[in-house]
Amino acid sequence: MKWKIGNVKIDNQIVLAPMAGICDSAFRRIVKSMGCGLIETEMVSDKAIMYDNYKTKEMLYMTEEERPISQQIFGAEAESFKIASKFIHENMKPDIIDINMGCPVKKVAVKSKAGSALLKNPTKAEEIVKAVVDTVPIPVTVKIRSGWSKNSINAIEMAKMVEDAGASAITLHPRTREDRYDTPADWSLIKQVKEEVSIPVIGNGDIWTCYDAKRMLDETGCDAIMIGRAIRGNPWLVKHCIEYLDDGKEPERVSAEEKISMAKKHAELLIDLKGEEIAIPEMRSHATYYLKNLPGSFEIKPRIFKANTKEELFSLLDEYLTSYREHRKKDSN
Repeated sequence: MKWKIGNVKIDNQIVLAPMAGICDSAFRRIVKSMGCGLIETEMVSDKAIMYDNYKTKEMLYMTEEERPISQQIFGAEAESFKIASKFIHENMKPDIIDINMGCPVKKVAVKSKAGSALLKNPTKAEEIVKAVVDTVPIPVTVKIRSGWSKNSINAIEMAKMVEDAGASAITLHPRTREDRYDTPADWSLIKQVKEEVSIPVIGNGDIWTCYDAKRMLDETGCDAIMIGRAIRGNPWLVKHCIEYLDDGKEPERVSAEEKISMAKKHAELLIDLKGEEIAIPEMRSHATYYLKNLPGSFEIKPRIFKANTKEELFSLLDEYLTSYREHRKKDSN
């Protein structure tokens, strides 16, 4: 089902979550190849942009095939958000800018008083949203959690504020900062937020299958669903969700051959993006996710974490596939 954020047209209801350290351009292109409606980037620091940090600016790299794309920013001050959003709009030219008000990690939420810490200060949060909306001519969205702690759940208040401040959509991950990822997401809160605002609401949390995606949409009435951790090593989940939501098509099993082939494609994209010396250490974790739940993969994973070159990594993947096929052949005899 097609929908819009501001004037940005989105072909389906699947949104990639902005996972830090994961959602680089290589990963995003893999997910986009499965038809993902809206791609979100890993977050960047407003202060790092303001102070001309080279590594942070490198993170703004994107390709046209990733559109529509939303660049997420985190920070704690309206002025630095204005500077960062202006730079990002003029240089990266994303379709949407997203403000992070949900990150729970200590470095962001406690040390920098950014991310989910802004849930404790709605006045400051409102200033930030208004500042970005007034600075850039593209839609601005906000991602929040249900609250800082169980004693301070304020998602509905924050959602109304976000809408009044001019944001074009809101994403809710219905866990508190205190919960991190350790308790079930409270989808009923997504439903409550959807009933209170008129801008699109994206639901996030505990989407592991296409059936979860359908259930969230049905139970909450949200406009779209955001998928994060479940996509690692399983970009096919995006395709399965789109096909199940749009046509009722049941998901097909992804073969070991397909997973190995995708792991290699991912590695090639990452090498093109960052060079082999950086890409292969980063790819180790991705590779083990592609092998997750495949029979006999446990033994080869420690060896993958020692691979330093493309040749070593691909050799190990081929070795596993040969072993897998041999076991299947024996089992069928």
